[in-house]
Amino acid sequence: QVQLVESGGGFVQAGGSLRLSCAASGRYAMGWFRQAPGKERDFVAAISLNGGYTYYTDSVKGRFTISRDNAKNTVFLQMNSLKPEDTAVYYCAASFPPRGAQYMLVQNKADAWGQGTLVTVSS
Repeated sequence: QVQLVESGGGFVQAGGSLRLSCAASGRYAMGWFRQAPGKERDFVAAISLNGGYTYYTDSVKGRFTISRDNAKNTVFLQMNSLKPEDTAVYYCAASFPPRGAQYMLVQNKADAWGQGTLVTVSS
C-alpha cells in the first residue's frame, strides 16, 4: 500500500514562503493538489518519475517550484510570494504507471493521496 506523508504546512504572511515535503513509500510520478474551504480539490503541480518534466496550474507559475529527491523518495513544493488565495489544505499525490505526472494535470486526479497539510496565508 502506498504511503504519502506530508510536512511543512503552517501560517505565513502574504509575500512569504513555505516549503512542503512529502515522503513516499515508493517511487512514483508525484504531485500536489489543494483544497480551499468550500471548494473542490484542484491540481497545483506535478513532476515526472525522473524529474525531467514538471507541470503547474497557471495561478502558481513563477511562484511555486516542484522538485524531487529520488534517493529519498521525497517530493517538495517550494512556495514563494504566497497570497491569501493560496490558503488551502495541500495534498501530496501519486500516480501509478502507465499514468504519469501529466495525468494529474489533465484529469485533476491521482491514484494515491497523503493526509493533507494546512497552509494559511494572511493578508
